Amino acid sequence: MRIKRTTPRSGISRRTRLIAVSTGLVAAAAIAVPSANAADTPATFSSAELKSVSSSVLKADVPGTAWAVDSKTNRVLVTVDSTVSQAEINKIKKQAGDNAEAITVKRTPGKFTKLIQGGDAIYSSSGRCSLGFNVRSSSGVDYFLTAGHCTEGAGTWYANSSRTTVLGSTAGTSFPGNDYGIVRYTGSVSRPGTANGVDITRAATPAVGTTVIRDGSTTGTHSGRVTALNATVNYGGGDVVYGLIQTTVCAEPGDSGGSLYGSNGTAYGLTSGGSGNCSSGGTTFFQPVTEALSAYGVSLT
Repeated sequence: MRIKRTTPRSGISRRTRLIAVSTGLVAAAAIAVPSANAADTPATFSSAELKSVSSSVLKADVPGTAWAVDSKTNRVLVTVDSTVSQAEINKIKKQAGDNAEAITVKRTPGKFTKLIQGGDAIYSSSGRCSLGFNVRSSSGVDYFLTAGHCTEGAGTWYANSSRTTVLGSTAGTSFPGNDYGIVRYTGSVSRPGTANGVDITRAATPAVGTTVIRDGSTTGTHSGRVTALNATVNYGGGDVVYGLIQTTVCAEPGDSGGSLYGSNGTAYGLTSGGSGNCSSGGTTFFQPVTEALSAYGVSLT
């Protein structure tokens, strides 16, 4: 499959992202066994070598790939969607040179795309995305956060598909590199600090293995777990995003920008992109919300 961003439901073409994790299994024997030869011992790689390998994957510039360091296996796990050929995988390994052994490749079905649309639908002139979190500046001005690939090039935002109820105007965008944007409210609409009824009270970065919840205007509420942090996704066309949260939560076009949070009311991220769907499952990536809050100097309402 190919990495996808959550793109506007109305047909806006925006690009996408992804990443995955693997585990190792060690068996213990009740009887004595010969000592392993050096050739049988898995190679270990330094943090500098793993960083170099990650840079090599980026330089290979293969759309439909996502990668992150898996601390459990001491390898760089490269997740590839259905559009990535074996020749392109070989290109990635060749770019890594002598450290190619530090790469683990995992295929995932579908195509990585950006998923435009916590929770409620928001409409621009070109498509639909999802609202992430309502926030407020220190001076008391209200805004909301969503995905940067949604706000890129967008001006006014509306609460309905007929585009008659104004929400506000884009006040900032960071994409690619990051994937967050901010919209300043100008319309007189309710601005609760909730996501699907859950009171959002704080923001943090989840640990690998954390159970998380995602809200989006296309598929509603779904849950899954975090499989990697600091993941990089290449959506193609120069749209590479860094430092993402990778999860098993499903998402579909229109879910972009939607909220990722915990049942305890902790905000985690904004939906960026992924692959698969909510029928067969998939892999999704999220912009950490803490970075967006810091960049714009706002706090959760």
